[in-house]
Amino acid sequence: MSQQRIPESELILNPDGSIYHLHLKPEHLASVVFTVGDPDRVPMVSRYFDQIDFQTRKREFVTHTGRKNGQRVTVMSTGMGTDNIEILMTELDALVNVNLESRIPKKQTTSLQIIRLGTSGSMQESIPVGSILASEAAVGMDTLMSYYPELDTEQLLASAIQTELGLPFAPYQVPASDRLIRQLDQTFLKGITLTCPGFYAPQGREVRLRPRFDSMIERLAGIEVNGRKLTNFEMETAGYYAMGKLLGHEMLSLNAIVANRPLGQFDKEAEKTVDRMIRAAIEVFVAKK
Repeated sequence: MSQQRIPESELILNPDGSIYHLHLKPEHLASVVFTVGDPDRVPMVSRYFDQIDFQTRKREFVTHTGRKNGQRVTVMSTGMGTDNIEILMTELDALVNVNLESRIPKKQTTSLQIIRLGTSGSMQESIPVGSILASEAAVGMDTLMSYYPELDTEQLLASAIQTELGLPFAPYQVPASDRLIRQLDQTFLKGITLTCPGFYAPQGREVRLRPRFDSMIERLAGIEVNGRKLTNFEMETAGYYAMGKLLGHEMLSLNAIVANRPLGQFDKEAEKTVDRMIRAAIEVFVAKK
């Protein structure tokens, strides 16, 4: 990447020197970052910290940084969608890999561990509500990667989706961090996540407007490539994985399965499932003394 000075118009800082959207300075960020979509879910994670040393909020981006088991850790909210994730990932990367005073990228880069704690719907009958699923890979149905360098990752499922729906753009496929996936035990199911660019028609729902693609989720759930199928769908994971891959960060998405689309079921204890996922993630990714 370029070592030239980044203009003020390209990397915007607030008057206090914090980065524009996240309202953070480098010292506010830990190397292990848990992310959630809903701002109200941030305290659901930070309540398990031993202490909270820093809090801030700007728009949908709420951040708590503290300590757990002697380790510094951050949790922050993102809002919904890969457009928000593009902002989040770019600004998190700048906090650790750009000297914000000189505006020059650092020669030696830092890799963050970023773990998404989200909710998701199952695309397969065999994945019940109440499960916790780790995304081994994700396929993005949005166009974010049309604006960035080409990914050097396998695109077989992404290509099959484009063919099935006759999409005028190419979806993109990205794996999770091998290192983070290997830390998981049998508590976590593993699958391939479909990231949709909206909640209603992009996930096959009809209210007053009929989706362009009939039975979209069912059709995509039936695609199989080399014995692999899509397992669940949500709105952010592929954006995380793609930006993390391009920027050099370790990424993992954990999904509380709160709905099973084929069976028409919703988790009546969704909040408990989310809490169980949070506690399991902290247990795995925050080192004990």
